[in-house]
Amino acid sequence: MIRELTPKVEAVQKMQDYIAAHQDEEINLKALSDAACYSPWYCYRIFKELTGLSVSDYVRRLKLTGAARRLKDTDAKVIDVALDSGFESVDGFQRAFYREFGVNPGTYATNPVPVPYFLPYGVKFTRKGRPEAAHPDAADGGNQGDIMETKNIFIQLIKKPARKVIIKRGEKATEYFAYCEEVGCDVWGILTSMDNSLAGEPVCLWLPEKLCAGKSEYVQGVEVLPDYKGAIPDGFDVIDLPACDYLMFQGEPFKEEDFEEAIGAMWEAEKKYDPSVIGFTWDTENPRYQLEPRGDRGYIELLAVKAK
Repeated sequence: MIRELTPKVEAVQKMQDYIAAHQDEEINLKALSDAACYSPWYCYRIFKELTGLSVSDYVRRLKLTGAARRLKDTDAKVIDVALDSGFESVDGFQRAFYREFGVNPGTYATNPVPVPYFLPYGVKFTRKGRPEAAHPDAADGGNQGDIMETKNIFIQLIKKPARKVIIKRGEKATEYFAYCEEVGCDVWGILTSMDNSLAGEPVCLWLPEKLCAGKSEYVQGVEVLPDYKGAIPDGFDVIDLPACDYLMFQGEPFKEEDFEEAIGAMWEAEKKYDPSVIGFTWDTENPRYQLEPRGDRGYIELLAVKAK
């Protein structure tokens, strides 16, 4: 569900969009007030009200995440990253980096352990965190709203190898919003910082009962090789998954504000699909996958199948 686009919400969204487009520049409240067409004082107040952060804290966390990505992915020196991120001294950058991530930037550059990247999302969405819909089998039908027409769905059979998945469990969650309430919305940022994912990105899973360990059905995690020896974030579990066949369902690109409709349309298409036409049946012993709903690539789910 999308938050009602009131003038206040629209103004903060404009400020977020401005920050995203100018995060490599010095950002001040005057520029944001010009973008939102309100006074600086009013912009300061409504920005903190809707995002939970002051403008300066929001920009600082965004710049520190950008700095962490650069230290992890390049050979840039700490001093260069510090100055390019707008800090006046290396000492100030090091203190801010440690407060944000719990590790010194020099240590992180040589040993990039999982850290909570700051991943802000538009305030036009009703809830904090990346908006993702409920499980298609939820009792309320997933709160789908109006189902949009999906003209084309690409279906591909893929084979996943044996692997481990590093997951963060909730308590009883069967969908994203309940999960976010149980574990917080920072899990995705931690998972995004882990660059050894087999899928190239974090994944959301609905686990079969045998893998739930008395906890939530819905989890988020990253897939890694069976012999993975890297760091495991505190509070995360590791599960082993066997090699398995999956049908990947991918819809058409959609507008970001239409994510719920895109997901609902996909679920309707999945319900109508009969895997027996290609010699398979549904496999309920392996997890169902959901990738981050991104409009530029269309909504993607993976459903496990096995030969008949």
